[in-house]
Amino acid sequence: MKSERVKLNTAPTLPKRDAGSSKRDYGRLLILGGSRGYTGAPSFASRAAVRAGAGLVWLGVPECIYEIAAVKNDEAMPFPLPCDERGRLSADAIPEVEARLEHMSCLAIGPGLGRSPGVTELVQDTLSASRVPTVVDADALWALSRDMSVLENAVCPTVLTPHEGEFAYLGGLLNGDRVDSARRFAERWGCTIVLKGQGSVIAFPDGDYAVNPTGNPGMARGGSGDVLTGVIAAMLCQLPFRDAVKAAVYIHGLAGDLAASELGEYGMTPTDMIRLLPATLKSLTED
Repeated sequence: MKSERVKLNTAPTLPKRDAGSSKRDYGRLLILGGSRGYTGAPSFASRAAVRAGAGLVWLGVPECIYEIAAVKNDEAMPFPLPCDERGRLSADAIPEVEARLEHMSCLAIGPGLGRSPGVTELVQDTLSASRVPTVVDADALWALSRDMSVLENAVCPTVLTPHEGEFAYLGGLLNGDRVDSARRFAERWGCTIVLKGQGSVIAFPDGDYAVNPTGNPGMARGGSGDVLTGVIAAMLCQLPFRDAVKAAVYIHGLAGDLAASELGEYGMTPTDMIRLLPATLKSLTED
């Protein structure tokens, strides 16, 4: 399946919003993440999702960090979920998560979750229960790797966003051709994959793919992936599935390029990328 010619991800054109639309026209997003000591990751994702245009964003976090998440989020709506003694989401959260999923148009799970048997059970059960487009990132990828068969049985369109290390423990084989590796994985497991790194590869289960041209080394820092998770989820709330994933990866990289242009690659942060999402989106929206 060697890629003979690289397909570049092109700049999306975002539709102008209808004057009569409401917040419910732009999706209901549920994000699950966070653990004691990791309160930034879920908030990066939720704040990015809000900035990227999602209509309503709920953020489910362990009850032990709920107050911190509430302070960090004004536009998103944090809520507490049961956690274990070490501050990680537990399987006791499953009933509420499943009940909330019935009213959502997209799910993102993973930023800052941590690793435990309870987290693994929660991730596996939630992927099995989801009927909406679902983004799987960070520690949720580790939980998924414990039993990959959940992907074969999932009915939700699924987007995995691993870096190369995560790709390896998911069973992906890096053979020197990142495009070929990503395409083989996507076809094997029937999912969409965003293999992060220089020239992030977006691969779909039918063999279609694109290599993203935006982004820079200043984005190589903790939190950038959480921002990407939020942007992908927000776009999935607003655009057709394939268009949403490709647009989100391009937008995320372009926001990073704007941050690097303004601040330099050394000093830019994920917060700067979130702040520049509106300008990024404005530059891509049709007149």
